[in-house]
Amino acid sequence: MSSGTLPKVAVIGSGISGAVCASILAASGVSVTIVETGRGAGGRMSQRRETLEDGRELYFDHGAPYFSVTDNEVLGVVSSWEARGLVAEWPVMFGSFDWSVRKFVDLDKEGRTKKYVGVPGMNSICKALCSESGVEAKYGTTVGKMNWLHDRNLWSLIGLDGQDLGQFDGLVASDKNVVSSRFTGATGRPPPLDLASSPELAILSQDIPVNSCFALMLAFSEPLSSIPVKGFSFKNSQILSWAYCDSSKPGRSCASPNCECWVLHSTAEYAHGVISKTGLKKLSSDALVEVAKDLLHEFQNTGINVPHPIFMKAHRWGSAFPAIAIGGNEKCLWDQNKRLAICGDFCASPNVQGAVLSGIRAASKILGKSSNL
Repeated sequence: MSSGTLPKVAVIGSGISGAVCASILAASGVSVTIVETGRGAGGRMSQRRETLEDGRELYFDHGAPYFSVTDNEVLGVVSSWEARGLVAEWPVMFGSFDWSVRKFVDLDKEGRTKKYVGVPGMNSICKALCSESGVEAKYGTTVGKMNWLHDRNLWSLIGLDGQDLGQFDGLVASDKNVVSSRFTGATGRPPPLDLASSPELAILSQDIPVNSCFALMLAFSEPLSSIPVKGFSFKNSQILSWAYCDSSKPGRSCASPNCECWVLHSTAEYAHGVISKTGLKKLSSDALVEVAKDLLHEFQNTGINVPHPIFMKAHRWGSAFPAIAIGGNEKCLWDQNKRLAICGDFCASPNVQGAVLSGIRAASKILGKSSNL
């Protein structure tokens, strides 16, 4: 590269890990291009907009409902988001519901863990980071092939449609679909990043076991006043793992003043049972309706007064939750010779904090080489 030319780095995926990495790189003078298959930023921190028959709109954080921070590296980043108004504390009481005795237990009256949420949606963080100066985001674009050009020491990215997406001095893969066939089985395509020439990375990322989950989005015309908390886990339920009152978060609203929006998460065991019958292919609308009925039935069978919702829709997270972390102490994977970083919650820990930390570490790897690009 000529003297004074900024290095160019491609970041694949605009979930929280990729967004954090891109933001840090751009702030350090790197020209960043984000390539994202989806229509917008967020990944599992996405927010769904749904419309009732009368035109009223509903919003649901149907992936990650909130996050907590215990790591100082991550806390520094999150504090800057809080100062910018991208996140806020969700100061509500949580608890657990024991299915075996049909009652709430372990009510978190002291608020032991500070809970952060994006404002006005969980995806607000990713959207802001992917819109910062120095970052260009290509949404609705799927990478078909990533080629390392040995003679030029550059990465060449080709879209699934054959489009030339450019050449880059460094590459960050924050979307696990591009590195492991475990996640691309539904498409029948091999992952676009061939790690055969990077034996160490190939060994670490060839098989990442995952847990699946179904999310059920519900809206009620009246508050669920019989529930003493705004979020709770389920004990001894084979079907439900968590329930959250989404509309109680800062910056949220529902379709009407008394409306409440809730999100339920299934257990991994329930999701596995459904997927073992259907495979990872996209579920039909009828199949998702049956899942929604199962989750709602379990919710209503708690004995809690749960009326019939005015809105109900299920969503499948087929391979979103990694069961292991493969990044070791580095919290990311790094091929120095090719300036290739792999990051995500599957490299650190299966939560938002892990994804953020992995993105931070991937950026530091790229920046450690940037002066020599």
